Order: sequence, then C-alpha cells, then structure tokens
Amino acid sequence: MDKKTQTELEAATFRRLLAHLQQHPEVQNIDIMILADFCRNCLAKWFTAEAVEQGVDLDYEQAREMVYGMPYSEWKDKYQLDATPEQLAAYQHKQQAHK
Repeated sequence: MDKKTQTELEAATFRRLLAHLQQHPEVQNIDIMILADFCRNCLAKWFTAEAVEQGVDLDYEQAREMVYGMPYSEWKDKYQLDATPEQLAAYQHKQQAHK
C-alpha cells in the first residue's frame, strides 16, 4: 500500500472513530479512561499536538469541538455525568498501576 492511500485510510478511520464517539455521548470519558487509558480530551490534545508539529494554527478548544462535534461546554452540560465513587476508585486504581 502506498503512503498516500495509507494516510487516506487512517484519516477516514479517525473520522469514523470521532463520529462513533459523537453518536455515543452516553459513554463517559472516565469509562473510556478506565478501559482504554485515553478519552475524548486526550484525542483533542493529540490533535492539537499534531497541529503544532505541522505548523497548523489549532488550539485545544478548537480541537475539542472537532472531537466532540460541538463546543465542549455544551457537550459537558448535555451529557457529562458526575463520576460515581466506583468510577473514581477504578480510575485511581488504574493510575496507581501506571506508577
């Protein structure tokens, strides 16, 4: 596979991942963090870092809007729930395992 085709497939796959996450706002970031060690905010941070690397003007809030499909504050008001004690404990346990 040539590099251009690979890049196009990777970009399409990433767009599909973003669409999937946008279609499932019931999946909380903390749950993704517990299971996969990344979340929507991590994707936005990676997006921003790659933009900087390539000299593209994109700030974190713009990247979050691309990932969430709306301004983060709006997504947070609509969909983000307070973490349960069980979620917080699982997250803390995962963080301790990485030390």
